[in-house]
Amino acid sequence: MPLEFGVHTFAAVPEEGGVPLPHSRVLRDVVAEGIAADRAGLSFFGVGEHHRADFAASAPEIVLGALSSVTERIRLGTAVTVLSSNDPVRVFEQFSTLDGISSGRAEMIVGRGSFVESFPLFGYRLEDYEALFDERLELLAELVKEEPVTWSGRLRSSLTDQRVHPRSHAAEHGGRIPVWVGVGGTPDSVIRTARHGFDMMLAIIGGSPAQFAPFSGLYRRAMEQFGHSGGRVGMHSPGLIAETDAEAKRILMPQWMVYRNRIGRERGWGDATEREFDASAAEHGAIFVGSPETVAQKIVWAVETLGVERFDLKYDSGTSHEDNLRSIELLGTEVVPRVRALLGG
Repeated sequence: MPLEFGVHTFAAVPEEGGVPLPHSRVLRDVVAEGIAADRAGLSFFGVGEHHRADFAASAPEIVLGALSSVTERIRLGTAVTVLSSNDPVRVFEQFSTLDGISSGRAEMIVGRGSFVESFPLFGYRLEDYEALFDERLELLAELVKEEPVTWSGRLRSSLTDQRVHPRSHAAEHGGRIPVWVGVGGTPDSVIRTARHGFDMMLAIIGGSPAQFAPFSGLYRRAMEQFGHSGGRVGMHSPGLIAETDAEAKRILMPQWMVYRNRIGRERGWGDATEREFDASAAEHGAIFVGSPETVAQKIVWAVETLGVERFDLKYDSGTSHEDNLRSIELLGTEVVPRVRALLGG
């Protein structure tokens, strides 16, 4: 399969003069960034779902609906939909609607998410964390077939010969809405994804991408054993692109430190250091930051090491709208051509 490139945003809230920007402004900026990604020739634009003050997009499907009317080619999806605290029927309805409005450009990336605020917010127990995701992924696998669904589970009411509407643009043309499962790096998650025949998105936010290479092979073997053909592997990693390595580090590191330490305090980690950032930004680290040439070389290494069909850059880390736009433009116009040339087209 040809290598594709996308971008993800969590709609992170930047600060100006020490004051967080209004959520409404951040959401409008995300729409502008999606338009920029379309114009830069990228394949995918993903908006993450979060339910906390430092991220503005708690309802990413509405943001994607707005983008579907002002973009022409780019595919649109979530990064991720927190499926454990969403009803799969409603998720399917939202994406089949988006698929119709966008003429078949909707994609889902579903997962358990890295935060748990949505569980008490929507009345779910953290004790059911694993069971909720397993059950809802199973139901989603039935729903995307777009046939009458008969299904029963423990944590949700049953369905009997139930159709769900609207029918997607993809189904009307003999296909189905693409579904990726975000995987953090456990064999059970890989096998669960393959069991349902979904694509796999490796969420690489720490360590070295090389440590995820065994999961690509496990996924492909499991897909074959479950009788599924095809199946794509992608990777999602944070980063930022600027004209030079020094400029990219100057922009990203302070914001990365803020978010790393904020989350670290919530989870009992020690404070981050510049040395930790440099290790993650190094040649084989998880952060793709630097000039177009530096980032292109690193993407080539990661693609060859993991055998992925798509690379998605999570471009916002509390960085400014202007820096985000420049990063998106450089990815599409300078990094992607370099990667294709280095990989022989």
